[in-house]
Amino acid sequence: MGTDAKAIAALEKQSPPAWVASEFPSEIPAHEVTLTKGYWIDKTEVSNADFAAFVDAGGNANQALWSEAGWAWLATKKAARLPLHCNGDVPTEPRMCITWYEAEAYARWRGGRLPTEAEWEYAARGPKSAVYPYGDTFDRDKANVLNSIGPKPVGSYPDGASWVRALDMSGNAMEWVSDWLDAAYYRTSPGKDPTGPTSGAKKVEKGGWWGSNEFVARSAYRHYEDPPTYGDKHIGFRVASQ
Repeated sequence: MGTDAKAIAALEKQSPPAWVASEFPSEIPAHEVTLTKGYWIDKTEVSNADFAAFVDAGGNANQALWSEAGWAWLATKKAARLPLHCNGDVPTEPRMCITWYEAEAYARWRGGRLPTEAEWEYAARGPKSAVYPYGDTFDRDKANVLNSIGPKPVGSYPDGASWVRALDMSGNAMEWVSDWLDAAYYRTSPGKDPTGPTSGAKKVEKGGWWGSNEFVARSAYRHYEDPPTYGDKHIGFRVASQ
C-alpha cells in the first residue's frame, strides 16, 4: 500500500500539477498491509438510478440509516436541496455531487458500508500492487480520465478492470472511502486491517476522475481536501460488505 520514495521522485520529474505533487508525501512510505477478513466490493460505482432507489424508498427520512453527524447535516438548509443531480438525470452515470454522509447512509440501506482505504486499494491494485487497476503503465483508453468533459455510464471501460474485475477504479468518478484523513497516517498505520484515524476533519478519496490526469488515476493516489459535508461533480462512491 502506498508508494515508495523512489517512485515518488520519478513522478515529480514528470512535472505534475502543483496541487497533485503536494499530496504525494501522504503516499509515503510504501508499506505492507494484511487484510484478515474477506469482503465484497461493488463492481461499479453507484449510479444515479441506484441512488434514486434509495431516495424513493425513503432513505432520506430514515434516521436509522444515518450517523448522528450525518442526520444533523441532513437537517440543515444546505441539505434541503436533496436530491441533487449535478450531472443530470442520466440513470446509468455515477451518482456524483454526493456528500460522504449520503454515501454512508446509502451503503447502510444496501446492507453494506463504505470500503476502507486499504480495502479499496487492494481491490484496485491486487497483491502485486500494480500502479493502475489494469497494470503498471497508464493507458488513456482504459479509463475515463484524460480530456474528458463529463462522466460515462458506469462500467464503460471493461478493459480497465482491476484484478477482481472491479470497474472505473482509475477514472469516471473519484470515490469516497470510510477513512478519516491523516496525511502522515502511513508512518504509523497498523499492519493489519487499517481503518484510518479515529477522527478528523476530512475524508480520503480514491481514484481518478473524468478530466483529471494520469497522476491522480494511480491506485495509490490519496485525494484529501474535502470534509464529509462536501460534494461536487467529480466525487462518487461504491459499496463494500462482508
